[in-house]
Amino acid sequence: MKLMTFPGACSTAAHIALQWTRQPFQVEIVTLEKLRSGEFMALNPAGEVPVLVDGDYVLNQNLAILTYIGERYPRASLFGDGGPKQRTEAMRWLALGNTDMHPLFGVMFVPGKLLPDPAQHGALRATTVQRLRRLFETANAQLEGKDWIAGFRSAADAYLYVMSRWATMLHIDLSGMDHLDAFKRRMEMDEGVCAALEAEGLTAIAA
Repeated sequence: MKLMTFPGACSTAAHIALQWTRQPFQVEIVTLEKLRSGEFMALNPAGEVPVLVDGDYVLNQNLAILTYIGERYPRASLFGDGGPKQRTEAMRWLALGNTDMHPLFGVMFVPGKLLPDPAQHGALRATTVQRLRRLFETANAQLEGKDWIAGFRSAADAYLYVMSRWATMLHIDLSGMDHLDAFKRRMEMDEGVCAALEAEGLTAIAA
């Protein structure tokens, strides 16, 4: 199994998940030039990471990849104990990162995709930051009294951690969210997270 990832992108969540399986895998750190290459576009015409290659099976889209990893390695418990309640709880909080937060960060990174007029980008960013902060407040409240967002370590934690890295990179104010801050610290003490960050040439974000 091989994961193609770009340092610090959403694909880092899949990289962490693979580390948590404790099973052998390959990781290929791709460059922007590689993303635009014909070779990569043949795997994913969207030119985006992550891409997972398992034998002759090629898969893109992070949600699908995380689900596939969880199915291939059920003992890693990426979606809980296998029962419907823990599985859907993990999916619910994974959706907070993948479905709710991620698209808003897309607006922050490339506002011109939504509004061509640069004069409107400042207002767009301000509104988007407010929405993102509310979502992180939801995560912070959920983490009260818990080590992990779903109540157990899951794929949702890997995704939330990557989103928190993006918030730091874009200087989004997450002050006052003590439970979220403690979560980030726990993640950065995790062996699998540390291994993924090191492989991608990344540093920790928690103070």
